[in-house]
Amino acid sequence: MTIDNKFPGKDLTDDDIAGKIPLVAKKTPDHNTKFTCAGIEFGGDLIPVMAGPNLAETEALILDCAKAMKAAGAHFLRAGCFKPLTFPYRSEKFFETREKGLEWLKSAGEAVGMPVVTEIMHIDKIDLVAEHTDMLQIGTRNMQNYPLLTEVGKKGMPVMLKRGYGASLRDWLMAAEYIALEHDNLGMEPAILLCERGVVANHTHRSSSRFLLDLQVVPAAQEVTHLPVMTDPSHATFWQPWVRSMMLASIGAGADALMLEVHPDPKNAAVDPLQCSSFEQFAEMMQAMQPVAEAIGRTLKA
Repeated sequence: MTIDNKFPGKDLTDDDIAGKIPLVAKKTPDHNTKFTCAGIEFGGDLIPVMAGPNLAETEALILDCAKAMKAAGAHFLRAGCFKPLTFPYRSEKFFETREKGLEWLKSAGEAVGMPVVTEIMHIDKIDLVAEHTDMLQIGTRNMQNYPLLTEVGKKGMPVMLKRGYGASLRDWLMAAEYIALEHDNLGMEPAILLCERGVVANHTHRSSSRFLLDLQVVPAAQEVTHLPVMTDPSHATFWQPWVRSMMLASIGAGADALMLEVHPDPKNAAVDPLQCSSFEQFAEMMQAMQPVAEAIGRTLKA
């Protein structure tokens, strides 16, 4: 495939596509991969929605979230158990639920009949996390943790790869190639979901916001790769009043899936309270997104 690149070396070149990302690059313009995770198809007409709290704070909370997400029409339950922090100090406010959180997350998903996704941070925890989830998530800070990508790929499970907040499209796709190579070694097509979750920019419109949602990267990536591409407007905007519009815009931009942070009591969420949507807000957004999806020939209804 030939890319119209007037600035060779700025981002992807034909040599990059042929020699550095042969497994994730499109072979023809209509080459698009579909894969199924826990009965949910990615890359097709369905736009799966992953929703839930940033942190599995308590067993009761994650079960309440699972019930609300299921009722609103979400397809995956998401929550963090092992949580990365920009700084090294844990406290009563900045905590992880780790192994207990994994058990709560799996139990809540099974209770309502929803598959689950959570972040994997440690190579030595891959088997443990894989036992409790249906999809493994690589967070933005670990996008270029190549040993982790390689070992996660060896599990042969579907992987969500979040874009590093300072990463170019070239960086992102080359990171995906690490996982795709291991999937190829297992004799399987790459089951990788690329997630745009906000990038660093000079201007973010609010003093509390650190990132901007790069909607342009959705069609840009889809020109080059056959992998499905999704967005995470909650992390990108870091401001709940903007999430709804960015969810709708993501569908219009061609996103293949969506992730949203939802909490029963957003103001008192243990992590990122400014970006959380309430159960009621999430249910309304699910209803609002369906006609937008239908307008471009897609759906949120499994």
